[in-house]
Amino acid sequence: MLSWLFLHFAIGLMGTWLARRYAIHRQLIDQPGERRSHSVPTPRGGGIAIVIALLVAACVLGWRNPHQIVLVAGFVIGLLLVAGIGMVDDHRPLSPWLRLGVQAIAAAIFALSAAGTWGDLWIALIAFVALMALSNIWNFMDGINGIAGTQAALVAAGLALVLGGTWGWLALALTAACLGFLPFNFPRARIFLGDVGSGALGFALGALLMCAIAQGDTSPIVLLLPFSAFLVDSTLTLLRRMLKGERWWTAHAQHAYQRWAARSGAHTIVTFAYAGWTAARWLLSWWLASSREGRVGIVSAAWFAIAALLWAWLQYSDMFDGKPQAAAIGKYRK
Repeated sequence: MLSWLFLHFAIGLMGTWLARRYAIHRQLIDQPGERRSHSVPTPRGGGIAIVIALLVAACVLGWRNPHQIVLVAGFVIGLLLVAGIGMVDDHRPLSPWLRLGVQAIAAAIFALSAAGTWGDLWIALIAFVALMALSNIWNFMDGINGIAGTQAALVAAGLALVLGGTWGWLALALTAACLGFLPFNFPRARIFLGDVGSGALGFALGALLMCAIAQGDTSPIVLLLPFSAFLVDSTLTLLRRMLKGERWWTAHAQHAYQRWAARSGAHTIVTFAYAGWTAARWLLSWWLASSREGRVGIVSAAWFAIAALLWAWLQYSDMFDGKPQAAAIGKYRK
């Protein structure tokens, strides 16, 4: 296990270092702006290192486990599509609808491979929805130092314990690669994931989640709990923007984590707080795993309700002494 973890950590670390040199050479730089949560120009595209680590892991695991080859192939093709369109977008902006279309194709390919593996069309349909949702949610939530990478590492580590076998090893590879990327992104960002990384992380986590659900050993509701911070923040923020008639598909800085970071002037505190919440969710998930169905439903509903209340508190309260967001943005560096 240690050699497996070290290999993918090294790919993440060295790959990110090389990606940063490439981004600087090609001038792939995110400039500060009112819709961004950083105040200094920063290279983007470091997530390609995590994608490479995942591809290496998937190819090795597919070769060693030929009975899983259809599902692994669906994962690899889908990951290449999502990461590929993200990489193109990192080089020159594309229409969001084009990106969404490619993501839909990628999700459909994995869903078809899931149907062929498990013979269950409902699982395939859920897989399509989950991959589409998480690919975009991780893109939405990649807005401050370290938050997308730490959340992906924590969720993948927990899923590795749930899954075991081929997909458990893939989850461990994802965890190790994220840990290799994070020194370049947290606490000070020297490079961002970019669309190539954020979309790929969501896609990979969606695939791992579906494999865990298909095993049937743990309630799907319990497995969703570790995703709750990202699910609640992204969903409620998107709904609010839609209700206000805003162009919800455009860049913004209105998520709860972005407002908290802007008003407090610290990415580190927010990222650690979200990480602590996710770690607590895994402890709750493992406790609920052997509980009765009624208790699972009640506790899970309460957990999501608390998350929604915290979202509203971060969005609307005066807990930050009334400091305007714009004035605080310049205090921190990404």
